[in-house]
Amino acid sequence: MEINLTSSTYDGEVLKADKPVLVDFWAPWCGPCRMVGPVISEIAEEYDGRVKVCKVNVDECGDIAAMNAVVSIPTVIIFVDGKVNKKIIGAHAIEDYEDALDALV
Repeated sequence: MEINLTSSTYDGEVLKADKPVLVDFWAPWCGPCRMVGPVISEIAEEYDGRVKVCKVNVDECGDIAAMNAVVSIPTVIIFVDGKVNKKIIGAHAIEDYEDALDALV
């Protein structure tokens, strides 16, 4: 399951999470973001219960993007214990996300 983050849910869902969190920063007008979307959905299913998967629409939540220094989308950030563990910028193959997560879970 993917969680759509807002400014009011970000801290609780990401920074205070008790498991690794993958956050996909995207926008509906972004072609590469639309390519990565199904990959992120597959990751959410594959790692269900072990990793929390969240999405941030940068058009709606620019404050969260700015707080995480996201200047290019798609950007995927993996958080562990509320801290950035890995940042993956641009569209990547599912294996790149899996390799980053497999090192954690």
